[in-house]
Order: sequence, then structure tokens, then C-alpha cells
Amino acid sequence: MSQRKPFIVGMGGTTRTGSSSEQALALALRYAAEQGAETKLYAGKDLLLPMYDPDPGAMTDQARHMIDDLRRADGVIVASPCYHGGVSGLVKNAIDYTEEMRNDARVYFDGRAIGSIGCGYGFQGPGMVLAQLRAMGHALRGWNVPLGVAVNSAVVKFSDGGCSEPAIAKQIEIMAGQVVDHARRFMS
Repeated sequence: MSQRKPFIVGMGGTTRTGSSSEQALALALRYAAEQGAETKLYAGKDLLLPMYDPDPGAMTDQARHMIDDLRRADGVIVASPCYHGGVSGLVKNAIDYTEEMRNDARVYFDGRAIGSIGCGYGFQGPGMVLAQLRAMGHALRGWNVPLGVAVNSAVVKFSDGGCSEPAIAKQIEIMAGQVVDHARRFMS
């Protein structure tokens, strides 16, 4: 009897199609799919949502679809650029929409594996973003996988689905594998 595939949702990027954080996230989801997961990407313009408003009538169809997918998810990978020392408003607002999951039987990210990628032009910013994403995953009751990935986009370039730095590509692959592996453990 075969078990269903783990469902991994990726959220992140910028409003600029093809940003480093979007490409790093897409690469992570590709690696997750290679590990046998079903994946769904919410990137860039998918995250152009109104500021989160808890009023039930304020949800857009796009936000509702994202929340429905997050409810179904066994794992989540979040990638954010560093904007002025922290997670971008675009990504933070998307995360804020998880408040819609506050009354669910499996509240927020409870019982879900969480992977994090922080991107920025330099060495300091990506680490700060990574720490913030991991803190948010913890606050949302998710299970951060051991490896988070900090990407210095001044050095690391993404194109055609690949990464210029083999060590960073390997970190993204390991992190994605950890998300899939932990998702399977939570599923059993």
C-alpha cells in the first residue's frame, strides 16, 4: 500500500519575477519534488495580497487558495529577501494570512516541517532574515528543519533553474530533503 506524497508549499520571492529568493525557492521545491513530494509555489505576484485583515469578508480568492493549500500542506518552505535588515513586507504579509488558521484542528503550522531561505546582497542580511523566518516558523508552531539557508546574492547567482555556487545548491537540496523527510514523519 503506498502512502500519499507529502505536499510542500513554497512561499516567497519579490514582486520582481525571477528574483534570487524566488529562484532559490523554486530550486528547493524542485529538490522536494525529486524526493517524491507534490509541490505548490506561491511567489512574487502570487503574494501581492491586500494587507491582512481578520474581517472574514476581506479575503481575496488568491488568499483563500493560498490558505487552503497551507491547510493541506505537510511542509512549508519560505524564502524572503532582506529588505532593510529583515523579512520583506510582501513575505511577512503572506505569513500574516496564516492567522486564518488560528481555529483549525491543526492550528497554524502545527505538525508541519518548515524550511527557510534568507537572501540578500551581502553576508549580514541573509542571516538576519533566516533567523526571523525560523522564529516565525516556531511562533506558528511549525517544526523548523535543522538546516536553514542564507544566500548572499552578491556572490550566488541563479539562472535556468540552477545555482552558480554548488555549496549553496547542496544546502538548498539538503534543506528541501529535510522538509520532505520530516513531513513524511509527521504524516505517519
